[in-house]
Amino acid sequence: MKRISSLLPVLAAACLISVSALAAKPEPAASQAEVEARLMRVMADSRARDSAAAAGKRAAFLCVHCHGEQGVSPLDYVPNLASQNPVYLLAQIDKFGDGRRNDEFMSGLVKVLKPEDRFNMAVFYASQPVIPRPSKDKRLESDGARHYARACVGCHGAQARGTKEVARLAGQQPVYVKNALNGYRQATGLRADPRMTGVAKRLSPAEINALAAYLSTLP
Repeated sequence: MKRISSLLPVLAAACLISVSALAAKPEPAASQAEVEARLMRVMADSRARDSAAAAGKRAAFLCVHCHGEQGVSPLDYVPNLASQNPVYLLAQIDKFGDGRRNDEFMSGLVKVLKPEDRFNMAVFYASQPVIPRPSKDKRLESDGARHYARACVGCHGAQARGTKEVARLAGQQPVYVKNALNGYRQATGLRADPRMTGVAKRLSPAEINALAAYLSTLP
């Protein structure tokens, strides 16, 4: 009896721990609308933006080789991430993580990132300035502007800066743009998008070259 009495405090503590564990349910994941609203609040608050961007830069240390220190890639076939819409960026990061976008290297990296790392990386890259390239061929640039107004402006905007659902093209790598459009045109790209496939199939190789040259000059 004495032994049982001595065990009572231990049993009581164990019960309390069990009850606490049952009560401590994991918080539900934030909805897409909540995440977007938070992104907009952070981007609008300079102190919060700077703090998130600093954390995002640390989280993005594995991305530097391909996407550059500030989101401007040193590799002409890799996209610039600087100045992209943060909501768009975060959506693409999540797509690599859950398989909606397929790239063995990118998917492997993203899957090890925590949600907060992904959030902060989107803020970091969205906060960086893009670096447009001066035109080397004014005639080609002019042709590209004409083709852009005809085929692309409806979705990507008059200044090619995109939206939360559509990629920014202004200041993008010309080789990357050409590869992406040719991928859509030939249905061999890493992403399937009926709208982009339809547009790309109506573009000739010369028009794609002109578009890529034009877009790289935009700030």
